[in-house]
Amino acid sequence: MTTQELVHQIKQKQSFLCIGLDVDLEKIPKHLLLEDDPIFAFNKAIIDATHHLCVSYKPNTAFYEAYGIKGWQALQKTIVYLNQNYPEIYTIADAKRGDIGNTSSMYAKAFLEDLAFDSVTVAPYMGKDSVEPFLAFKDKHTIMLALTSNQGAFDFQTKNVEGKELYKTVLETSKTWKNSENLMYVVGATKAEFFKEIRTIVPNSFLLVPGVGAQGGNLQDVCKYGLNTDIGLLINSSRGIIYASNTLDFANAAAVKAKELQQQMAEILSK
Repeated sequence: MTTQELVHQIKQKQSFLCIGLDVDLEKIPKHLLLEDDPIFAFNKAIIDATHHLCVSYKPNTAFYEAYGIKGWQALQKTIVYLNQNYPEIYTIADAKRGDIGNTSSMYAKAFLEDLAFDSVTVAPYMGKDSVEPFLAFKDKHTIMLALTSNQGAFDFQTKNVEGKELYKTVLETSKTWKNSENLMYVVGATKAEFFKEIRTIVPNSFLLVPGVGAQGGNLQDVCKYGLNTDIGLLINSSRGIIYASNTLDFANAAAVKAKELQQQMAEILSK
């Protein structure tokens, strides 16, 4: 999916919501454990109930890898279901890969070609030869960790190096890489005060923003400093939506929570 197609979906749905599909078998409704594939059954119900309220889904691959081959098969079934039934949805493999050379190329192939995700998250610590193999894929995006929402982000990302915070150097350097127009960036919602400066470095790029809701991020603050002329934000919510209920009516409860965020987004866009 191109950036222009994503922007079109956002404007059409009046939503820039991304729903994280982080499936924990200990948290899903118990009746689903009787299914042949509980993870996929959960995802399918959530997707069918919320696809009209969001523009993106983001499975965190750790929640699938943790269950071995059955988890990986559930991930594959989920992305196939999305691509076949809701092709307008933008898909993100939240894998946070970060190796170099041929290894990086194989990671890119696994997620962007074999599984046919629209994008994948990567860690930039090893530099351009860990990221450029992902950027080589046409009409795919690489979503690079920039300033994350966890407490440990302050260990490195905001350190002053030669008069500049490290995350700013990472952002500026990434713009010089081959096919950098295919880059998006992860910026945590709990770092809302940093968005204004980030937008001076990457004014036109999309930012994937986790941390709204359960982690304490504020949607209005993020939008105040993060929106650009093409919206430029994907706001992710995972636990606050998918675990809204563990009853038989869990999918409808998820839709109610998604609708709340979508309506807030529509109001922001109208202004």
